[in-house]
Amino acid sequence: MVEEGYSSFNTSALTGESVPADVSPGSSILSGSVNGGTLVKARVEKPYGESTAAKILDIVEHASSRKSTTEKFITRFARYYTPIVCAGALAVAVIPSLVTGEWSTWIYRALLFLVISCPCALVVAVPLTYFAGIGGASKKGILIKGANYLEALDNVSEVVFDKTGTLTKGEFAVQDIVPADGVSEDDLIAAAAHAEVNSAHPIAKSVLRAYGKEMDGAGIADYTEVPGHGVKADVDGVHILAGNARMMREENIEVEEADVPGTVLYLARDGRYMGHILIADTLKRDARQAAAELTDMGVGTAMLTGDSKAIADNIAAEVGVRKVYSELLPQDKVDILEKISEQNRGTAFVGDGINDAPVLARADVGIAMGALGSDAAIEAADVVLMTDEPSKVPLALRISKRTKRIVIQNIVFALAVKAVVMVLGVVGIADMWAAVFADVGVTLVAILNALRALRAT
Repeated sequence: MVEEGYSSFNTSALTGESVPADVSPGSSILSGSVNGGTLVKARVEKPYGESTAAKILDIVEHASSRKSTTEKFITRFARYYTPIVCAGALAVAVIPSLVTGEWSTWIYRALLFLVISCPCALVVAVPLTYFAGIGGASKKGILIKGANYLEALDNVSEVVFDKTGTLTKGEFAVQDIVPADGVSEDDLIAAAAHAEVNSAHPIAKSVLRAYGKEMDGAGIADYTEVPGHGVKADVDGVHILAGNARMMREENIEVEEADVPGTVLYLARDGRYMGHILIADTLKRDARQAAAELTDMGVGTAMLTGDSKAIADNIAAEVGVRKVYSELLPQDKVDILEKISEQNRGTAFVGDGINDAPVLARADVGIAMGALGSDAAIEAADVVLMTDEPSKVPLALRISKRTKRIVIQNIVFALAVKAVVMVLGVVGIADMWAAVFADVGVTLVAILNALRALRAT
């Protein structure tokens, strides 16, 4: 609870809300928020075990225990393969020998049978293919924490994105400048920059970046920052107001309120309305590409965010995401993801904040942004994108599918060759050299094929 001071807190890591929350005495602030303004004095109201951060970590722990696991084909296959092969070799050695009395011939063929059936190609080449796939992915900046996660990526039929920091940069930028009649865009942005030059608010910083000129604050007097409203300043003798619609109404200035997703900064000069500036989070350059590639692959897309519905719907429409769920708390995200998972073969979640950690842990495959993502998200995820590019998600899926194809090729090739040579050995056509090829030769061929997975495409 804030006791003294006024400031703005960045809560995007916890709630996904891109707009900083203005706080004043009496305001509640969440553990894990980042103070982006001036010094405040706050009183801790709950012990750590009841804090927001602790609750999120608790959700992560419980979600992990409910996560589905991918069984390996070879593990299931070997359970039946080994006893069947041993029984088959014994039968080859004993049954014909009892009939013909040629014990040495049939024992030799039984030994050929055992050499041929040795599962080296499967035991070596299959895990090696997954390791090669992981290595190929790492060269592209995609770190996959295990072969089971690489395999699970192949089953993903729905990719769910967080918004702030995942599809967007999590940084405010000027998106539109709308001057009133008789005012130019240059005049409007210059007035806003001069009024905001002494402010540490993220909105002020975005305005100064858009203005793009060095400023030293000269000529600015009577600067006042009104928490939750905006700023007032005299610039070279001209009174400038820069704030929200509420500030303009309190100053009896008529404004044309803009119904747009984002934060609107209204400007007035000497009591006359100058226009407004739209400030909003910016899309990552490859966000649309990621959604388009996933759609082309037949994979569904959705977005979960704690941000407002208007902003979430606008971002989803720009990116091309099909389903949108907004104004969610961390526990709400887990509930929504579970419902999505029930309707799909496999679900991947892509996020970056502390609030995303429970969902990353609950998803069939959790994918975290590694460059700017929180430690909690990276720890909970199964896959980490080191470049924070959403377009690496469809690439990871393609690598997984290609790796799986190579695994199946190795399995089919090894079993087919072994089956053929095994039959030839039993009937007396194949000799020990053929048996060695069916064992060692097939293993070498499968290994060479497995190494193709190193080449990520």
